[in-house]
Amino acid sequence: MTTLGGFAGYALLLSVVPLWAVVGGAGEIAAGATNAVFMLVTVATQLAMPWLLKRVDHRLALGMGTVLIGAPTPLFALSSDLWLLLCVSGLRGVGFGLLTVTGSALVAELVPVTQRGRAAGLYGLAVGLPNIVFLPAGVWLAQHIGFAPLFWIAAGLPVVAAAAVVGIARVHARSVGRGGAPTVPGTLLAPWTVMTAVAVAAGGLVAFLPLAVAGSVAPAALMVFAATTMLGRWLAGQLGDRLGHTRVLLPAVVATALGTFLVAAASWGAGPLAVVGAVAFGAGFGAAQNITLVAMFDRAESGVASTAWNVAYDAGNGLGSIGFGLLVTLTGYPTAFIAAALLVALCTPLATRAHRRHG
Repeated sequence: MTTLGGFAGYALLLSVVPLWAVVGGAGEIAAGATNAVFMLVTVATQLAMPWLLKRVDHRLALGMGTVLIGAPTPLFALSSDLWLLLCVSGLRGVGFGLLTVTGSALVAELVPVTQRGRAAGLYGLAVGLPNIVFLPAGVWLAQHIGFAPLFWIAAGLPVVAAAAVVGIARVHARSVGRGGAPTVPGTLLAPWTVMTAVAVAAGGLVAFLPLAVAGSVAPAALMVFAATTMLGRWLAGQLGDRLGHTRVLLPAVVATALGTFLVAAASWGAGPLAVVGAVAFGAGFGAAQNITLVAMFDRAESGVASTAWNVAYDAGNGLGSIGFGLLVTLTGYPTAFIAAALLVALCTPLATRAHRRHG
């Protein structure tokens, strides 16, 4: 419930704050800076989380993060001046950093090792549903009820949801992985690399698919992508706990690369392929999220693993948007998508090695 409320407050304003900045007279680059500052502060906060979670109750960190996403939000209504928007976005970024790392760390702390995949899948549903529902709802509400009422709604949902932390058991972070070996952060490199690569591809797809594919195909593809990402993450948890998580990683990487190649073909003029590509990409991306998170939990204590995974996800998305922008300027959309597909495909040896070790 806390995660649902926190991500609802996040998703409602993801597209609305830049729009509010434009209403106030900011240009597109300055408007985009609101989300850039939000994510920059998020990642900076995430990097401090392993230290913090060793000293602060997980419930307190989760509750504080959720409150910080919501409580500063009404300040947006005071003015659309860029300096205020950036300051408030930074405060909310601290909250999002606390929420994302603590929320996923609790997946490892509250369930048995044999059920981590299912738990990570359920956590993925709590993260994915608000993005599907509230991301488009934010823009619609801003247009129909106005920005100020929306800011209060986006404040209330996380603040109320934060009360749910009282129902969470007190936990103490574990310092060993599945096999009882001490935490060695260097062992996170393989799953971290896979997660970063697929996140880079996802960041580019979300940012540039509407520009690369004309007509109504792009919105349909993005909706399908969001839905299949959520479902892929949930299904990978079910299969991983039964079959072994490493056995799911290779198909996830292959599906993500294949989906990106299909989107590249769609950007050449075969528009309907974008929807097919989004299905494959979303399913693979969601599965990769689940499997890499569980793999990191097996290799390191929950705070370190959760921090590494969230940084890979958020930084990868940001790098994808920036990198795609540069590639598109230099080479065009098809080449940019092919480059992303190749980046993901290069991770196949890592996934294959993990599969063989399991077998």
